[in-house]
Amino acid sequence: MGPGSLIALILAAVAFSAGGIAVAKFLTKGSTNAQKGEAYECGIPTQGSPWKQFNVGYYLFALIFLIFDVELVFMYPWAVVVKKVGMLALFEILIFMFILFMGFLYAHKKGALKWM
Repeated sequence: MGPGSLIALILAAVAFSAGGIAVAKFLTKGSTNAQKGEAYECGIPTQGSPWKQFNVGYYLFALIFLIFDVELVFMYPWAVVVKKVGMLALFEILIFMFILFMGFLYAHKKGALKWM
């Protein structure tokens, strides 16, 4: 398995993707109307412009949630092998938790966790 295999895999991926799009383009009947261009949310017709500005605080709150959610994903495998690895695993997870806690304190200090 050398570079030729990787090139063949990339070419196959591009061919299958382009082929699927081409087949869908040729075999389906496309139609356009005003209703297809509208934003859809919960079946309620839109009122006003769908392009509204949102407070950046919602975005920051979501990113902080994502960071701490990913932390849990890394802690599950650690919990499975902690007995095998021993004190080294405990020391490493303490460092990991310390770094995340410092990020939490930074976000709290900057006011990113205050809900509007």
